Amino acid sequence: MKLNEIRDNQGARKGRVRVGRGIGSGLGKTGGRGQKGQKSRSGVSINGFEGGQMPLHMRLPKRGFNNIFAKDYAEVNLGAVQKLIEAKKLDTSAVVDHAALKAAGVARGGKDGVRILGKGELTAKVSFKVAGVSAGAKAAIEKAGGSVEVIEVVPAAEKAAAKKGTAKAAKKA
Repeated sequence: MKLNEIRDNQGARKGRVRVGRGIGSGLGKTGGRGQKGQKSRSGVSINGFEGGQMPLHMRLPKRGFNNIFAKDYAEVNLGAVQKLIEAKKLDTSAVVDHAALKAAGVARGGKDGVRILGKGELTAKVSFKVAGVSAGAKAAIEKAGGSVEVIEVVPAAEKAAAKKGTAKAAKKA
């Protein structure tokens, strides 16, 4: 047996169906869509339509709402930060910010920055530069001899919009 002679077993892979390629194929003319009607036309998507009956997504009760102004923070507990310091994955001499926590693998997501929460113990002296901090976490950090600077994080989409706005203003002037 040679590598260039290896083949799949017969019938393991099914060839794609070429629709609308003549009578002999069995899927010519109407292409397996039947005759006329909405579903025989192209570009028609009627997912969720139940023939006029009230669709399931409308019959089910709705609860709550989605706040479009909610901030998306990556939440990091003090205990997790302490573990990273003990594992030498975080440098305490430098300022710990979103980038440092992300590189250490503890801050996932959080397009609006990082928020430090007070769960766990912090014994190391660390200075943080983050988007938010809980009152308990701030007290624990300062008790350990560290400091916290709360900054305003501007998401990339807003930065781009602000740049466009300034460019338009400069053109008008």
